Amino acid sequence: MINNFFDFISLHTGEEKKEKVLENIKSNISFRGSNLWILACAIVIASVGLNVNSTAVIIGAMLISPLMGPIVGAGFALAIFDFDLLKKSGKNLLIATFVSLLVSTIYFFISPFKETQSELLARTSPNIYDVMIAFFGGLVGVIALTRVEKGNPIPGVAIATALMPPLCTAGYGLATANFSYFFGAFYLYSINCFFICISTFLIIKYLQYPPVKIINEKFEKKIRYSITVLIFLMILPSFYLAYTLFQEKKFNQKVEQFVTNEFANNGYTLIYKNISYKTNPKKIEFAFLSKKFTPHELKDLKKKLLQYDITNTEINIRQDTKDIKGEILNELRKQNKTLTDKDIIINNLNQELNEYKIDNTETLKELAILFPELKDVSIGRHITNPNTDSTTTLTVLLYQTDKSKQEIDIKKIDLWLKQKFKTDDIKIVQQQ
Repeated sequence: MINNFFDFISLHTGEEKKEKVLENIKSNISFRGSNLWILACAIVIASVGLNVNSTAVIIGAMLISPLMGPIVGAGFALAIFDFDLLKKSGKNLLIATFVSLLVSTIYFFISPFKETQSELLARTSPNIYDVMIAFFGGLVGVIALTRVEKGNPIPGVAIATALMPPLCTAGYGLATANFSYFFGAFYLYSINCFFICISTFLIIKYLQYPPVKIINEKFEKKIRYSITVLIFLMILPSFYLAYTLFQEKKFNQKVEQFVTNEFANNGYTLIYKNISYKTNPKKIEFAFLSKKFTPHELKDLKKKLLQYDITNTEINIRQDTKDIKGEILNELRKQNKTLTDKDIIINNLNQELNEYKIDNTETLKELAILFPELKDVSIGRHITNPNTDSTTTLTVLLYQTDKSKQEIDIKKIDLWLKQKFKTDDIKIVQQQ
């Protein structure tokens, strides 16, 4: 029963002749003539795809890229102790890498479009998941190469392991002098190369390909130890980057919960949100369609951040209607809505009116009951020192008196208003 199970999962079933596999591997290593031209064209296609943010174009470039050849050759050579083949594979991989970087750097340098697109950003922060993709993608690739029937895994491996886009992103980093992008993308490329090589090494060892040279056991142990050390050196930074990514996602989830509970549930329409996680302190910025926050409300919001375990974070709410006009338009365009300049002007005027207006129908009714001696009462807001750090919003009550009735208790009215509007900034003015 056990033997049947091992026969069922054995990689020796359907295996190609070892000599033929080795011949195929060697023929795909060299980067000369047509291979070099194909590589250069693939780089340009991938760079254009990254530049215009086209996933389909990037996939096309990955499918025609010949970069897998020397990487698989290096893993194969290491497994069979063919150091001449290893040297040749390494040399051709270096040539391919240099040509790729050179062509992509030149392209992005002369390209008029320098914006960082999402496809570019996706290649600048590798983590442990990229290691897993490279390793298991490499396993699939080398298993397919050693079969009589190759099947269709090879194109999938080319797409999954994605050697071309990280190199082109590294070229973008060089062209724009953004070295954090360069190092991040080049690290992803190095991960892909290394773990495809390691997976090839393991499969070839498992399939028991005969060594070209007979070496002593001590030297073989040295090779194994060196590979183990290199694996740890390559993996450790990816663990750190994965941890950073996890923390960033947790932070974003907390901010979303904060936005839902404090803004959405209160009916405030959010039209702009920007989260800066990598700054110190972290920053979150909001703008709203009509809601204006008083200084007291802003202080409360800052305190509430701690309730959501959002620490070391600054919150900034943009309340200048002129500044957020563009954000309103952009947000509504994203939602496939149309908005004219006239609509924006009306909205801005409504916002300005709401800054001064109080929906005081109920308040006036209560005043009439509690303080019948008041007549011709009106309530509104008055903003002092606008557009400065010392802005104050006063709630102003204007009144006239009925001389035939008792004298007014201003202190009592003041206390009642403070309780009613939850603010100490109250001013009571008698009209002459």
